Amino acid sequence: MMRFLSSIKCFVPQNSQISTILILTIGSSPRKGKGWMDKTIFTREYRVVVRLLRTARLEAGLTQVDLAGKLGITQSLLSKMERGDRRVDVIELRSLCAAMGLELPDFVRRLERELRGK
Repeated sequence: MMRFLSSIKCFVPQNSQISTILILTIGSSPRKGKGWMDKTIFTREYRVVVRLLRTARLEAGLTQVDLAGKLGITQSLLSKMERGDRRVDVIELRSLCAAMGLELPDFVRRLERELRGK
C-alpha cells in the first residue's frame, strides 16, 4: 500500500501560487499489524535456528574453525551466523548441516520439535 511520506511546498513562477508536491513511497520496512511479517532474523524462531546450529556443531565435535574450514568460509562469518548477526539461507543451512554430518530434514525436525516446545 502506498502512503504519503512528506510534502514539499514550492513556488510556481508564473503566478506565484504555492503548489504542494506529494511524495509517495512504498514502505520498505515491515509494518506492524495483520498481514505483515517481522524480519525473520529478529524472530524467536530464528534464534532457535541459530541455537540449534551451534548445538549441532558442538555435538559433531567441531570448532568454528573446523566447520568454517570444511565450508570454505571464515571463522568470523560462521561466528556471525551462529550469533544471528548474519542471516543463513536454506542453501547455506543445507551445506552447514552436511558439513556437520546432519541431514537437513533431521535438522528441520529438531527445529519443529523445539518450536513446539517438545
